[in-house]
Amino acid sequence: MDDKLSSLRIERGTPAQTAARPSRRGLWIVLTLVVVAGAAAAFLLRGRPLEVQTGEAIATGGSVAGGGISANGYVVAQTKASVSAKVPGRLAYLGASEGSKVRRGQVIARIENDDYVAAAAAARASVGQTQAQLVQANRDYERANKLKQQGVISEAEVENAQTRVEVMKAQLEADRARAAVAAASLENTNVRAPFDGTVLRKDAEVGEIVAPSSAGGGLTRTAIVTMADLATLEVEVDVNEAYIAQVRNGQDARVTLDAYTDTSFTGRVRQVVPTADRQKATVLVKVAILDRDPRILPEMAAKVVFTPESETPAAVTPRRVTVPAAAVVGEGAGAKVWVVENQKVTGRTVEVGRATGERVEIRNGLAGGERVVIAPPPGLKDGLRVKAAS
Repeated sequence: MDDKLSSLRIERGTPAQTAARPSRRGLWIVLTLVVVAGAAAAFLLRGRPLEVQTGEAIATGGSVAGGGISANGYVVAQTKASVSAKVPGRLAYLGASEGSKVRRGQVIARIENDDYVAAAAAARASVGQTQAQLVQANRDYERANKLKQQGVISEAEVENAQTRVEVMKAQLEADRARAAVAAASLENTNVRAPFDGTVLRKDAEVGEIVAPSSAGGGLTRTAIVTMADLATLEVEVDVNEAYIAQVRNGQDARVTLDAYTDTSFTGRVRQVVPTADRQKATVLVKVAILDRDPRILPEMAAKVVFTPESETPAAVTPRRVTVPAAAVVGEGAGAKVWVVENQKVTGRTVEVGRATGERVEIRNGLAGGERVVIAPPPGLKDGLRVKAAS
């Protein structure tokens, strides 16, 4: 009897253990996947740069060095032009390239002009025809006068002959005017140099459609070549308005090119433009280069030192550096800007000066030329990777 009761006992341990083992294994698998996914997400977030808006810290001229005000700028040509055709058409000939020396009136390009040639020939032929008719009208008038004297024809017929002569003369003048228009239209297909100079850039190639304006669409070229008179080269510089009172027209200056730092050229102030740039707090000054040198090319960077009128040297002052006002975070001693270097941001403590328009002066902390973050987003920290927003 006891053996039968023992056989009816319920075994609870083994089934419970068997059911629990698969559940614990599944839990470990789920936890592992969560950890791996979290690590992958953190890696991706760490490798993706933060997109930010950036601006430039601009250092504008006006530092005083060597007893004179100095300012930086670029070489430009006082006489410069983008040469285009007077009539639209397909470019058939281009006789100039970069560096070509051209003379005033020289044909440097030509538009396809077969229709203009034909129109000019037809106008000349019309003139010849009218001239022949005028000659015949004069003969008829002379004959009519003789016959009138002999009493063969009436006075009315003589008047008719005279009227025909006058009509032919007027017709000849009209035909000559139409021939002149046709000849001018044909001449307009020739693109001539407007002045003596050098071709700086070709803006069109043979076979392209050119026109005086861009009304033809995006595939239509408006300029054929860009040329300049290199004998009129000058330097345009921005002088800090705090020092512009020390610069006058006709003042001597020394020009140094960044490409040839060991050589300086004689210059003279040609014009102090009578207006200021409120954004940069500068005044544009144009300095003529008196020393002609083939090494001087348009768009070269240059530094100009203005010779002081008095022998007393001016005080040395730092350049004025400005940044967009939205780039400055905080106020007073805690003011900071975020500088982008090698696609990473670094916070710099700066001393803020007066604001001018949408820019603010940085008296200390920046040298000029740095890229700064505009309206820095929260959470920026040193070393964070960023990229400039398009």
